[in-house]
Amino acid sequence: MEIIRTYPLRGGPVIYFIPFGKTQIPLPLPDHRSPHWVTYNTHPADLAFDYISHSLQNPIAAKPLHEAVRGYRKAVILISDASRLCPSYLFLEQLLDAINQGGIADACITIVIALGLHRKQTEQEIKELVGTSVFRRVQVLNHSSLPEDCIQLGVTQMGTPVEINKHVVEADFRMVTGNLEPHALAGVSGGVKALFPGAASSAAIEHNHSLSQAYPATPGDPNNAVRADMEEMLGFVPIHYLLNVVVDHERNLLGAVAGDVIEAHRAAMDLVRRTFCVTVPYMFDVVIVSPGGYPKDTQLYQAVKSLTNAASITKPGGTIILIAQCEEQYGNGILQYWVDTIQDRRVMVQKLKEKFTMGAHKIEHIDKVLNKHTVYLHSLMSPKSIELLGFQPVPDLKATLAMLLKDPATSVAVLPYGGITFPQVKVSS
Repeated sequence: MEIIRTYPLRGGPVIYFIPFGKTQIPLPLPDHRSPHWVTYNTHPADLAFDYISHSLQNPIAAKPLHEAVRGYRKAVILISDASRLCPSYLFLEQLLDAINQGGIADACITIVIALGLHRKQTEQEIKELVGTSVFRRVQVLNHSSLPEDCIQLGVTQMGTPVEINKHVVEADFRMVTGNLEPHALAGVSGGVKALFPGAASSAAIEHNHSLSQAYPATPGDPNNAVRADMEEMLGFVPIHYLLNVVVDHERNLLGAVAGDVIEAHRAAMDLVRRTFCVTVPYMFDVVIVSPGGYPKDTQLYQAVKSLTNAASITKPGGTIILIAQCEEQYGNGILQYWVDTIQDRRVMVQKLKEKFTMGAHKIEHIDKVLNKHTVYLHSLMSPKSIELLGFQPVPDLKATLAMLLKDPATSVAVLPYGGITFPQVKVSS
């Protein structure tokens, strides 16, 4: 991982770049302003090491995959969609070969893209997700959260309906995959999340996510009510195998675990925290944050996560500048409908307290930030949409930075990979 700087002339100012979509744009800081860079850590990584093969050869609390599938007739593999960093194309062929070795032919294997309530993937996106060879070998399906495409199996202790994709339920060997990083609602991604919410009905997902209002999670800690509710699903729909990876913003592998869906997942928690949870010495007046470019900044719905991370190190009354391409604009129709049609953000928040609504729930995250900070947004979204969100549009990034940083005493930090960097202010002993 490298922060890109260029020196156009000897003795001239340093020019910084920051991720924006699939490219990088200049970050035109005023001359002689040297920001505090806040990034995740990649020190445990050996990019030449084959983490996938090593994890599959050394599964945790499980037999090797080719042995684990013996005796089963029909397999399903759950994978992440394009909004996640998981490089499924790196390991799917290896998984298929192992499952074949265990006695299940390609014709009896289905890959389901665990969309949850995200948009379905195009055929080209599916090919990119799984790789051309895998696309030709086995059936690959988008998950559908419609009730008629899911099977009812019961209710959890917290009242969440257990309604799971019929292709997943009807398979007798189920495998989950995904990448591991801190997560605002579930504490940590990966593990059972590919099954739930990844392959669940819309009603089930909405109820589970509503628990976060009463039971907040700590990013990096899987011990919380929302994840416990997710993992209770395993009593209704067992998962027989897991492969989870830890990757950087360019999808380079930093680690992997395979085996039991709970024990293997938990075995990676120390690596997750060491990689993505970082400390900073103090709070800042101004924080400039990019979600990290594609796919983290494809839409506002995902970019809001990095806004929350930036807020954690911004002084009360301070300013956040979010630099996110948002090529797909809001990325969620319900979120856009609420922002476009409900006049007052306070009304939106009150309505969410009365009845949790998926998609619109992002407004509550935005409101918490705006109650303490001013937010500027530099993106492809229209200025009108940005203003309706409660943000300040940034048509001229250089002029905005010059205005906000004109006082040399103003402290400034930059989070170039804010979607996977979870900072906290170091507590003095």
